[in-house]
This record gives sequence, C-alpha cells and structure tokens, in this order.
Amino acid sequence: MDKTDLVISQLIKTHGTNNPLRIAAQKNITVLFEDLGKNTYGYYACMNRIPSIHINNRLDEFETRFALAHELAHHILHPGVNTPFLRKNTLFTVDKIEREANQFAIKLIIGNTQPENGETKNCFLLRCGIPEEFHFFY
Repeated sequence: MDKTDLVISQLIKTHGTNNPLRIAAQKNITVLFEDLGKNTYGYYACMNRIPSIHINNRLDEFETRFALAHELAHHILHPGVNTPFLRKNTLFTVDKIEREANQFAIKLIIGNTQPENGETKNCFLLRCGIPEEFHFFY
C-alpha cells in the first residue's frame, strides 16, 4: 500500500464516504460550479486560508466526480502549492503533482472496491464506473 492508498483509506474512514463532494463539504471547502469553457475541468484555490474548488458545469457526471476528486487531492496532498487548471489536454501531464492528483482521483472514486478473483484491470475499472480513457491513471 503506497502513501496515496493510505491517505485515501484514512479519508474514507474519517468521512464515511468516498464521494468527493461530501468530503469537500465536511472539510469546509467551498465547491463552485461555473462555466469554465470547453477545455477546463476545474481548479483549486486557497485565498486568505479559505479553500475552494471550481468545477466546470459543462462536465458529465463522471468528469465532475473526477475533477472534484482531483482538486481535493491538491488540497490534501499539495497544500500551499500553486497548481495549474485541470484541462482536457493536460490530463496526461508529466508534472508529478498532476499525476499524483489524477491517481488519487481514480483511487478515491474506486473507494474500497476490490478486484474480483481473476478480474482484469480493465474489467475492474469499468465495473467501478471508470471510463476507459481514465484507466491510465490507475
């Protein structure tokens, strides 16, 4: 179990959920849904020690959960670090903190679900509702 797995396990245990919106609410993080254009999923900001997550209201249900979990990862894993906007064309970034946030997001969405005996990675992720284009982050 790596650091991310431990953090997620503790987060789910503490908050009683793997739902990023509910976790953000319990952590007093303001979540705003707004039109961020065609290419931006969302971003995390902390102004005057007040954290907020901004999510594009044009996203589908999965993309919204992913963006929320990704930005929540920045709040938890990268406090005090300025992070770029999560954009469709930067999902496959080489930036370490963005890769960590993407991995965190997928693992949080999966939660405590485990692969069944003999189940392939792709089948497991599809069963968890993870679209194929996001399997790379697991």
